[in-house]
Amino acid sequence: GRWASRGPAGATVKRSFHAFEGLLYAGLMVDGGAQRVLEFNARFGDPEAQVVLPLLDGDFLRLLNEAALGRIDGNAVTASDDTAVGVVMASGGYPGSYETGFEISGLDAVDDDVLVFHAGTALDADGKTVTSGGRVLCVVGRGPDRETAREIAYDNIRRISFQNAYFRTDIALREAAGAG
Repeated sequence: GRWASRGPAGATVKRSFHAFEGLLYAGLMVDGGAQRVLEFNARFGDPEAQVVLPLLDGDFLRLLNEAALGRIDGNAVTASDDTAVGVVMASGGYPGSYETGFEISGLDAVDDDVLVFHAGTALDADGKTVTSGGRVLCVVGRGPDRETAREIAYDNIRRISFQNAYFRTDIALREAAGAG
């Protein structure tokens, strides 16, 4: 619909609203129990989406197609009762300056049911996987609860290595302990 209101100095401001169909991700911050919205994203690729999307049940491509055609049923999207925890492996120095081109080892040692999303990686001339950005990988563990998912993610992230690798050790720590 459309409506008009008075803006600064009495100017008429026309506003228009349109239905949004698609994926809308809310980035939230919880502080002392209060929830605050930091941002809204309408795109894939962020580590936050990498822990949400694997929990969706059904044919994700079909859901996207139905949404694009405006035919999605509000009950069409269902999710697993599992929990996922993702930990980003970054290049030392990120988000500031960092070096790239370091060989990544251990990718073949990751459990079959663990997802590893590549972000800042490339294949070098010899076909080896090397670092090519600041956020290099996101390792996602899945389990029946946060503690299990967190343990799986960290167990597998420790199998992967590259020079100057860095990852936070506190992801989902508070939540897994039941405090969040």
